[in-house]
Amino acid sequence: MEIIRIPIDELTPDPNNAKDHPAWQVEQIKNSIEQFGNLDPIGVWGDNNLIVEGHGRYEALKELGYHEAECIRLDWLTEEERKAYALAHNKLTMNSGFIPDALDMNLDAIGEIDMSLFGFKGDWFKDHERNDTSREEGNEEYNEFLDKFEPKKTTDDCYTPEIVYDAVADWVEKEYGLNKQKFLRPFYPGGDYQNEKYPEGTIVVDNPPFSILSEILRFYVEKEIPFFLFAPTLTLFSGRGLDICYVVAQCSVTYENGAVVNTSFITNLDKENMIRTAPELHAIIDEADKKHRAEIAKPVNLKYKYPPYVVTAAMVGGWSEFGIDFRVKKGNGYRISALDSQKDYDKAIFGGGFLLSEAAKADAEAAKADAEAAKADAEAAKALEAAKALGEGVEVEPDGSVVWRLSEREMDIVKSLGGEE
Repeated sequence: MEIIRIPIDELTPDPNNAKDHPAWQVEQIKNSIEQFGNLDPIGVWGDNNLIVEGHGRYEALKELGYHEAECIRLDWLTEEERKAYALAHNKLTMNSGFIPDALDMNLDAIGEIDMSLFGFKGDWFKDHERNDTSREEGNEEYNEFLDKFEPKKTTDDCYTPEIVYDAVADWVEKEYGLNKQKFLRPFYPGGDYQNEKYPEGTIVVDNPPFSILSEILRFYVEKEIPFFLFAPTLTLFSGRGLDICYVVAQCSVTYENGAVVNTSFITNLDKENMIRTAPELHAIIDEADKKHRAEIAKPVNLKYKYPPYVVTAAMVGGWSEFGIDFRVKKGNGYRISALDSQKDYDKAIFGGGFLLSEAAKADAEAAKADAEAAKADAEAAKALEAAKALGEGVEVEPDGSVVWRLSEREMDIVKSLGGEE
């Protein structure tokens, strides 16, 4: 391989490049180039110097003000080989990760270079004991605290498990008298549904990105492409204004990213109905989802309850949150790490706790009852305040429920509706 230098403005990014390079990653590549130099040539192909691999480096070099880039030519590749190599080159780097112990050893040996510039977390995060994020069996309060730091899942990350998709496809085939060999799935990761080829007779049966569902529906209706699409039930009726049918199946689907979404469907295959239920579809998806969840199930953590003589920091903290004054006088508590009954099962009280005297135990029970009542009152008050904030004329029940009524105009519309039963 001969390394050649080519002016940056003579390189051509591949418009169909499938590898994502978000701004934060380009920033990391820039950090690497500034720290170590540009040590990885860009692979180019053809008379227009089409970039086969190295789009991230290309963007980084441009932003750093480079006028030339080190490159290698890949002209011996055919058109098909060029596309295949571009995908393989990027995928192979993703197929394995680091060996944790070896990674830690190497990071510990690097003292002067800030490795966080390249995506490695700093020393504080390497302290596994201080920063353990594993769930603690039986410690509900601690687990709820950890849940607040879970990465947020978006509905566009909800790729359908094959077992669930097959169940839907079988039902659609049977319900509408179709051949599922004609079903098309243009919404694979990185797919471009607008530029997808739709041969005559194909039907789109797929799970689209929910954030642009309205746009997708308009496209298929205008192009007269038959479809049966997944959609979130809670926003199923959000303003469409299209000649479509809402199939309200109310299915709890556990998607590939672990998100559980109440799912229904939208289609233009039903020429008679605007809204319909699908009990059979609900049942078969429920069965498929149960099988999928069984395959990915994690061990169920037990939930612990302790005698009223025991308090933990999480318990007392909850009481403080709701304004409860609770105190244990010296001599009325005994520090413990586990109950004797737990030791036979190799269990313990996470974070430790205290055994209380009879008097302190009575105070703890009263504090617990007061905190639970205060929590219920706070939740009701919050709901009532939010409901009243809607403005004058809104009917609000004591529990904070908002009661919506039909207007005279809407009642007139109801009276005008009809049609055959």
